[in-house]
Amino acid sequence: MQPTSPSHSQPGGIPPSPVRARPALRLIKTNDLPRQEWLEVRKRGIGSSDAAAAVGLSPYKSQLELWMEKTGRDQALPKIDPHDEESPTYWGNFLEPIVAAHYTKRSGNRVRKINAVLQHPDQDKAWMLANIDREVIGAPDVQILECKTAGINGARLWKDGVPEYVQAQVHHQLAVTGKQAADVAVLIGGQHLEIHRIERDERLIRNLIELERKFWQLVESDTPPDADGSESADLALRCLYPEDNGGEMDFREDTALSAAFSDLVAVRQLIADRQALEAKLKQQLQAAMGESSRALFETGSVSWKKSKDSLGLDVTRLLKDLPELQAQYPLTRTGSRRFLIL
Repeated sequence: MQPTSPSHSQPGGIPPSPVRARPALRLIKTNDLPRQEWLEVRKRGIGSSDAAAAVGLSPYKSQLELWMEKTGRDQALPKIDPHDEESPTYWGNFLEPIVAAHYTKRSGNRVRKINAVLQHPDQDKAWMLANIDREVIGAPDVQILECKTAGINGARLWKDGVPEYVQAQVHHQLAVTGKQAADVAVLIGGQHLEIHRIERDERLIRNLIELERKFWQLVESDTPPDADGSESADLALRCLYPEDNGGEMDFREDTALSAAFSDLVAVRQLIADRQALEAKLKQQLQAAMGESSRALFETGSVSWKKSKDSLGLDVTRLLKDLPELQAQYPLTRTGSRRFLIL
């Protein structure tokens, strides 16, 4: 993709026409595409919703988890149920047309759906794919609409404007399509709509493409990226290596891994010391409060209240009185690997 070139005079004083970016290719139509086939198409490249994870900016998904998806190792990873009404993804999809309609009402810009997976027109970037929520029609200053919803937990990410991970997603879309600007319409808390404009930034796009290219090379070479300490990376590692083989590895000559082990031991000791101090300070305050429900201090307050009684099932006693139930209703719990410092 070539950025628009500055105007230079030609012989005769006639300025040349600006170089325009080529439009995206339509890789496949999605009108009647089953969800499973759509997911398989997404594995053929980095989509706009993958962009933040591919470059390490996603608060929800690590590079390692994304790499597992792209290399077909995601069978054990939890899957999003598009019909789960407790899922933010469900409500995001359900409210998308409402957000788009309100965007049109607020801005006056007409929009339409693009029922296709788009692909970057340059052969060396053919792994760059994009799904666009809406195309803005007839507006000279904006061409793409990205619709978002933010609930109670997600709203904090929008307090300073468009989060980095969404900016990465939108610039990926601008890179694939060659468009110049996008509007991000976000419905916060179900009743507050904000519209943010993102203009094309060539330097940012170049950096994004190179970082994504490095990630895609890891996919093509079947090389896992480094874990980043996130819950997503922890989940990915547990799914990638669910079983141990009883073998032993000697890392005593590996200075980097030996240093990592020493740092881990030191950090765990620091955490243990801090937890012990936390417990001592908490108990000091509890002893001073006695039977009081709340205590006030110069910089804040604490509460110490009894929760409501709940009714449970004493399984241990039940099986002791009726041991035959164990055989009638067996339950196998899959074991998991434990990481212990010996």
